[in-house]
Amino acid sequence: MKSLRHEKILEIIARENIDTQGKLRKMLAKEDIIVTQATLSRDIKALRLKKADDGNGGQKYVVGDAVIVNMLPPIFMDAVISADYAMNTVVFRCHNGMAQAACAVFDRLDCRGVVGTLAGDDTIFVLMRTENMAEELVDEINQLCFENNK
Repeated sequence: MKSLRHEKILEIIARENIDTQGKLRKMLAKEDIIVTQATLSRDIKALRLKKADDGNGGQKYVVGDAVIVNMLPPIFMDAVISADYAMNTVVFRCHNGMAQAACAVFDRLDCRGVVGTLAGDDTIFVLMRTENMAEELVDEINQLCFENNK
């Protein structure tokens, strides 16, 4: 339930200008996800959300400075077999036929430093702005997808 809730929070802040926890709770309720203010506060912290200028003189929640958020949707975690990088290109190896679905989920995360992605049948290429960002992304993916499963 927590990962579904986190995924919905990310979807909502990507499509709406949400400036308060109250508005976010109402939007979650429209998605049939009822949360307490305390739980929502913990979710915001876990997802590393911060407030940024909305371009209209107000503020809105956005994903913070992490390369990726502190969770990944289950479909991505189930699809990816390995993560590696060469220079500023990240390569995710996936189970056969899963790369395009996993890539679509990854694209929605709107990770910092991603220039673009390309998915085949079992491989995803992610072009990063710098080699350092590629290394950080691979380290985070390896921690979230593989070290927690040991």
